[in-house]
Amino acid sequence: NLFNLTLLLADSWFQVGFVLTTGINSAFVLGYSGTIMVPLGWTYGVVGLILATAMSLYANSLIAKLHEFGGKRHIRYRDLAGFIYGDGAYYMTWGSQYLNLFMINTGFIIVAGQALKAAYVLFDQDGPMKLPYFIGMAGFVCGLFAISIPHLSALRLWLGVSTLLSLIYIIIAFVLTIKDGVNAPPRDYSIPGTTTSKIFTTIGATTNLFFAFNTGMLPEIQATIKQPVVKNMMRALYFQLTVGVLPMYAITFIGYWAYGSSTSTYLLSSVDGPVSLKALANIAAFFQSVISLHIFASPMYEFLDTKYKIKGRGFTIQNLTSRIAVRGGYLTFNTLVAALLPFIGDFMSLTGAISTFPLTFILANHMYLVAKRNKLNSFQKLWHWLNVLFFGVLSFAALVAALRLIAVDSKTYHLFADL
Repeated sequence: NLFNLTLLLADSWFQVGFVLTTGINSAFVLGYSGTIMVPLGWTYGVVGLILATAMSLYANSLIAKLHEFGGKRHIRYRDLAGFIYGDGAYYMTWGSQYLNLFMINTGFIIVAGQALKAAYVLFDQDGPMKLPYFIGMAGFVCGLFAISIPHLSALRLWLGVSTLLSLIYIIIAFVLTIKDGVNAPPRDYSIPGTTTSKIFTTIGATTNLFFAFNTGMLPEIQATIKQPVVKNMMRALYFQLTVGVLPMYAITFIGYWAYGSSTSTYLLSSVDGPVSLKALANIAAFFQSVISLHIFASPMYEFLDTKYKIKGRGFTIQNLTSRIAVRGGYLTFNTLVAALLPFIGDFMSLTGAISTFPLTFILANHMYLVAKRNKLNSFQKLWHWLNVLFFGVLSFAALVAALRLIAVDSKTYHLFADL
């Protein structure tokens, strides 16, 4: 809408780098030891994370370089796809992107609920409160935050808060995990499961590797960066996938080292230590998830604001009322889905299969190939086609693996499960 357009080109590359880094070091990192390293083991886990980092940097750089293409700026992913391919691609990209963001938002509400429950259990292990109740609380707080922050650029102060919160739960988890690992007997690092289940869990974990680094909303984030847009966006990406990725690497590897194949999908559930420290880490993870959700929900909020003509000053009575109704309704639906199906690993795998791979890798390579076809030599064209083919096959395999995982979990757990 017009109000958001006036905010374009307002942010430094460093601020945008922090937005991207917030996504990487969100509370999802507390699950990567269990959802990535356990199914892959040391060799494939470590090599896979490094390769996923490099491939994500490359794919995102292709999108960043297309920001100013054809004589105009493209501030939305769907606008770029529509400009290159036509109206059909515009709507397909729109659907895929918002499905991707919806599932990421739902995942953040699940993580926030898990963090709240973990803090509660520290003080009352046999209490009556179950996970769906905490997911409901998390959704309510996310709604309050969404109503209070009108647009992505208004997060400036909160990005610093988010970084501090990330450091709190990462440092506490890191220290307590090292303590447990030093004092623990030899761990079993073998990949659990039958031969068949190992194949599917390996594919799912590979999906999670790329899910960890990619959002499917790079043009929307790039829309807020100062000139020169492409150069500054590349700086932000380099920051995100070098310095910004180190805390995630550290907590992922240390968690697997300390607990081996028994590592939990929520690391703070595995650590042993002072109750006060674990409670602080869980509360920090909860609030950081609230801030992270707002980042990944911002394209949806922008779409809803435009659709319902919410524009002008952010805190007028009319705009506040509209945001309560529109954003509150959206997050209520998110929260209901999160409470019904609180399987965070399933969300990561399915999101990667149906949205992250197509948006970030398949579409990025093919759009660049089409847009730059007259400037690419034969080898470069072949390289991009190989990327399209490879990630297309991987996306299909990941979809099959994710659906199987959901089918298995649906037999093990019931709706509104207390995990």
